[in-house]
Amino acid sequence: MDIETYQGHGLHLVFNDEYPNKKVNGRSNSEILDSLDTSGDVQYHPCPEAYPGEEAPAGNVQRFKNWSESAVYPNTERTISIYVPNLESSAYSGEYKLMVFQDGDGYLNREGPIRATKVLDTLIHNREIEPTIGLFVNPGVSPKALAGADDRQILGQRSIEYDTCNGRYAKFLIDEVVPFMESKIGLPISKNAKDKIICGISSGGICAFNAAWHEPAYFGNVISHCGSFTNIRGGNQFQYLVRSTERKGIKVFLQSGEMDADIILGSWPLANQTLASALDYAGYDFRFEFGTGGHSLRHGGALFAETIRWFWGNR
Repeated sequence: MDIETYQGHGLHLVFNDEYPNKKVNGRSNSEILDSLDTSGDVQYHPCPEAYPGEEAPAGNVQRFKNWSESAVYPNTERTISIYVPNLESSAYSGEYKLMVFQDGDGYLNREGPIRATKVLDTLIHNREIEPTIGLFVNPGVSPKALAGADDRQILGQRSIEYDTCNGRYAKFLIDEVVPFMESKIGLPISKNAKDKIICGISSGGICAFNAAWHEPAYFGNVISHCGSFTNIRGGNQFQYLVRSTERKGIKVFLQSGEMDADIILGSWPLANQTLASALDYAGYDFRFEFGTGGHSLRHGGALFAETIRWFWGNR
């Protein structure tokens, strides 16, 4: 996530307004901006699979703007996008795997650091993974807040959905968003938790982990890019919970870097290192990639195809 994208989402305002006009020891949460475009990210580029050849047909993406059918998060609107692979003339009759992306448009961006649909096009065409549906979900916003241009209220909804450490967001996905998706595509989705990956960056990363933590029978795999396992809404407690709770049947990919965010709310590099240590202690099947980058998707993008293969690779 580059600075323009970050500010385009207004995320910098969340950290500036979390403690209005406050500095502690001369430091502030707005320093997160320093971690968004760092020298440590220069070496990272989208993975080769993000450049599919002409022989790999592009999947189809449906976009649903202003979706407002949620009872879990009433009075919110959001954009939901659904990727369906183009299987050409093949008569595929099996169940589809599912990837669910938080901050969906960032992962959907076909010129961004991840380019998720292009990577899926390549991997599916090469038969390295089975046919997979991509579900890209943006955080909700309040129409009332939009009308009043209340940035704090608009952006606070993302934190409520993503950073809150309970089962509410998982319920939202399982009971509302996935059934909506299924009604639009008319294709069978596997019921096996191992056939689903939930993914996100920053607060979306802890959101993905939290959803699988609360619903491991539904979400069996987690990708967390620069996850916010810090003291925003209690996410720093996961390091202890992982150590002190019976192991859940989830497989976890974590990624962070030396120049990831370090602000009043916590140190992202340290938080991710500590969670990786807890996962190791508790005997989880996990992988932790710690690079030189900052609070962005660049390192995660360079590893994205490899990450999916780690979960699902047929070769």
